[in-house]
Amino acid sequence: MALSLGRRLYNLTARREAGEDAPFAPRPEGRLIWLHAPKEGALQGVVHLANKLAEEDGIATLITGPRDGGHLPPPADQPADVKAFLTHWRPDAIVLSDGEIRPALLFEAEARGIPAMVVDGREPVLARGRDGWFPGLMRGAVQTLRHVFALDEAAARAYRKAGAAQVDVLGRMEAVSAALPCHEGERAALAEVLKARPVWLAAGVPQAEEAAVIAAHRAALRLSHRLLLILVPEQAERIDALAAELEANEGWIVARRALDEEPDSETAVYLPDSAEEYGLWYRLAPVTYLGGSLGGEGALRNPLEPAALGSAIIYGPRPGPYGAVFGRLGAARAARAVGSATDLAEALGDLLAPDRAALAAQAAWAVASDGAEVTEKVLQRLRLILGVS
Repeated sequence: MALSLGRRLYNLTARREAGEDAPFAPRPEGRLIWLHAPKEGALQGVVHLANKLAEEDGIATLITGPRDGGHLPPPADQPADVKAFLTHWRPDAIVLSDGEIRPALLFEAEARGIPAMVVDGREPVLARGRDGWFPGLMRGAVQTLRHVFALDEAAARAYRKAGAAQVDVLGRMEAVSAALPCHEGERAALAEVLKARPVWLAAGVPQAEEAAVIAAHRAALRLSHRLLLILVPEQAERIDALAAELEANEGWIVARRALDEEPDSETAVYLPDSAEEYGLWYRLAPVTYLGGSLGGEGALRNPLEPAALGSAIIYGPRPGPYGAVFGRLGAARAARAVGSATDLAEALGDLLAPDRAALAAQAAWAVASDGAEVTEKVLQRLRLILGVS
């Protein structure tokens, strides 16, 4: 009785947004799984899950996300919209990430026999803008879930208290396609040229941060005169001007990959000419600074890229879309946060100690690997639900 009242009140207070009557795209043939990420930060793991489903199982996916991020939005959580959406897309399963609970959707999915589950689950909350007194609504909706993979024990307790039958603490899915490839012959040849030289990488550096990176390298050279900086500017067009500035202002020897120049024992800075070889640079550099995070608009590269290849990470106060990932890496002591150019130099000097870089790199790799294991367990559960061997 309480649930029935709660559902009626919830449906009566539903609000629709402009643009929700846009026509649907054609549904692909075969099995289809609908994946929903209510926040930008949750999309990375969802996209990786979608890629794995396509590559390993040949299953198509529909991904919805936050409207303000330019993504395909989910239907308004009211019966008419949900019914139209499910009738058109006919998903074989629904995967909701984060902690957003959509009661109208879950009740309709249950009525149609569509299994629904939660991944990367925070403590459950109603869809945005739906606060109110809805007796029994949360419990009734959560009870329809086939499985919940919670981020931590606190979230798991909240789901169990709300009535979820199957709850596991699993952690967060991550896009660990982060282990970027490289040409092994190139790696071996450059490793031979560099031999035992200390190396650090500044990845995706906008022009506004070049001075900070140069100052950090200048300071670090006082501690380790053989140190090599691999500097990948955000814009490849900057390479010639940057090389000229470094040679004229710092007196450093600069090698440019575009000219097939090798970073010999006298080279202070090596300038790659492309963003296509990060898998090579992460493997050669025990320490990586992620550009854009200090004076830009946010990190330009996913921190799981260097993490997956065992490079310790330095980043600034502007994580961009990777705030949650940096938080996990920081908690594991796999990433060092800095607030200024001076801090960057100090962090670099500290991490140049091989034992400290190795500990941070090992922790970074462990965080990246955990994300891969979480995704694999979610895949196994989905396959079980769908009856896919």
